[in-house]
Amino acid sequence: MGKIKRKTVKRLNAGIIRSLTKPGRYGDGEGLYLVVSRNGTKSWVQRFQINGKRHDIGLGSCRVNSEREGIGLGLREVRKLALENLTMIHEGRNPLAEKRQAADDARQFGPPTFEEAARQTLDSLRPLWRSPKTGRQWWQSMQRHVLPAIGGEPVDAIEVADLLRILAPIWNAKRETAGQLRANMGKVFEWSIAHGYRTASNPAGLGLDGALPKRRRRREHRTALHYREVPAALDAVADGPGSEAVKLALRFVALTAVRTAEARKAAWPEIDLDARVWRIPANRMKAEREHRVPLSDAAVEILERAKVLGGAPGFVFPSPHGARRGGALSEHAMLKRLKDLEIGATVHGFRSSFRDWCAETGKPREVAEAALAHVVGGTEGAYFRSDLFERRRALMQQWADYLAGEGEAANVVSFDRA
Repeated sequence: MGKIKRKTVKRLNAGIIRSLTKPGRYGDGEGLYLVVSRNGTKSWVQRFQINGKRHDIGLGSCRVNSEREGIGLGLREVRKLALENLTMIHEGRNPLAEKRQAADDARQFGPPTFEEAARQTLDSLRPLWRSPKTGRQWWQSMQRHVLPAIGGEPVDAIEVADLLRILAPIWNAKRETAGQLRANMGKVFEWSIAHGYRTASNPAGLGLDGALPKRRRRREHRTALHYREVPAALDAVADGPGSEAVKLALRFVALTAVRTAEARKAAWPEIDLDARVWRIPANRMKAEREHRVPLSDAAVEILERAKVLGGAPGFVFPSPHGARRGGALSEHAMLKRLKDLEIGATVHGFRSSFRDWCAETGKPREVAEAALAHVVGGTEGAYFRSDLFERRRALMQQWADYLAGEGEAANVVSFDRA
């Protein structure tokens, strides 16, 4: 039997895939689906029938741009793989059974290399992460530091000394990188042990402790302005050069006290201007639960001004430049604006400024914590059910009035305009 031809129907493209955030299945034709999970990760599944019985086979994670290197399958690759599976079925073969047999054969012929095990570990971890960016960073770190040294070694032959050669040169110079690498390698060995590829203990575990120097954990805080400096900083941003999207996004972050990524990726379907509320879905929140943000008069004004920016996938603050044009505004663009104006703060620091203002002006702690979407722990958190929305609405209006110079008096520091 000859190969079957794939129809030329194309229902998905890179732009559509980037814009899809609602959990569900999105068809590309001929049984191929893009699956968006609750935590926002995207993967490919193919559905077919054999002898009248329906089967689903996972094809792998999704990579949006087929032309760029990275983890996952792009549209061109996954369509080719789906066509190969349909051809197998047309020839009377079962792609699902052959995939299982290939996995059994791999186990029979010995353990995988560390790189092969790392790829399998990444696939198993991906559904647990809120952002595809985490997987890309995970793999890039492996490629840079680990795979050149032990990527081709059988996973059962790697010992503590091999890991020491990787970690020792960066253990003190790059503390966070080294610690994260150790944890990531440890997950690969845990996966290998669980699948029977390794019987020895995890070389990234306790055995490393005696060889690596002890370190005191350093607690680092993101740079923030004193709340009295925030009004002048925002005025400097508004009056200086730069794109309108960056200017509006920075003021919106300060007004709402949300995290940077929550503001950058704000989408119009999340916002109800009539009710003056912004509902951030759970898959974009650190605590993985929906957060309602009351919109002050000034925040509504920012959103009205942002309507003309025209983000193609529905982003409120779209990137105006380069390959990201129309997509979500980058954090780098916002940080660069603050740096160019010599404002000594990160974007995230506006949350700290807001929290300090709440504390020093006597605002109720529980309302301030709810405004920041912080999870209250212990006994207090166990009995805390309300999100104090109306009280937060009043608080955020007071904060907006303060930033506009209409609230409680404060000494305002002047910033030179760039």
